[in-house]
Amino acid sequence: MSSLSEFQLLSVLAQEMNMRKAAERLFVSQPALSQRLQSIEKEWGTKLFLRSQKGLSLTPAGELIVNFVNDVLAKEEKVRESIQAFNSEVHGTLKIAVASIVGQNWLPQVLKKFVSKYPQAKISLITGWSSEILKALYEDQVHIGIIRGTPDWKGVKIHLFQDSLFLVDKEIQRPEQVLETDRPFIQFKSDSNYYQEIQDWWHRQFQTVPKRTIVVDQIETCKQMTFNGIGYAILPAITLNGAEQDIFKVPLLDEHNEPIKRDTWMLGYESAFQLKQVQAFVELIKEHIEEGN
Repeated sequence: MSSLSEFQLLSVLAQEMNMRKAAERLFVSQPALSQRLQSIEKEWGTKLFLRSQKGLSLTPAGELIVNFVNDVLAKEEKVRESIQAFNSEVHGTLKIAVASIVGQNWLPQVLKKFVSKYPQAKISLITGWSSEILKALYEDQVHIGIIRGTPDWKGVKIHLFQDSLFLVDKEIQRPEQVLETDRPFIQFKSDSNYYQEIQDWWHRQFQTVPKRTIVVDQIETCKQMTFNGIGYAILPAITLNGAEQDIFKVPLLDEHNEPIKRDTWMLGYESAFQLKQVQAFVELIKEHIEEGN
């Protein structure tokens, strides 16, 4: 078995562990996919997947073969990138991992410009917490990562922008009013130092804990609950696009009475920044930031 399309088939099956979902991703019917899998298993002389009502599971032999297949596909991608680097046009896949808050609020405008300017290039996008972005970089799953906070990174590190933090509410206009309200402080989960920054500001400002809190798993949920008057929150400026109605935004200040801000960085290894699609993306980001300024 030497066809890369069959390698791709096995890889997708191993990712989905479901015949229907895999068939949809591969744009084939389930019977056709089943037939091709049987043919591949016949060539290998062993069963690769076991079927059950819950879906698919890999056999020990299947695990070995899928690892081999994924290794071949990864090497094929690198070879294609190296070949395309000889061309003047921007081709290949731009693989990015981005902090969710950036992926939701800032990146779409940049990607729209990139897709329009470089129609031959493809985009693979992962979003998540900053720790997950760093993991994807360390494991060579992506070319570049965009994270929040101050990263401990030894490779290429490009500062993108800063944005301030605000106490956001439909009623509170001054920080000290927090102590007078019985409405909850709405917080969102984060694995970065964002949570610690907020805790430090809160204790420095009030020397006490919030009367009531609600913790949600997504910043967008936190934002919508705040905009609907359920409680108050601390949100970065990147999430506030100016369209919000009847919302007060009180800037958070540090011990020197300076605005507290969050940094956003782009990271990657030197080798990745030599790829044409990455270089094109970096230049486009710089242009986008300059236009914004």
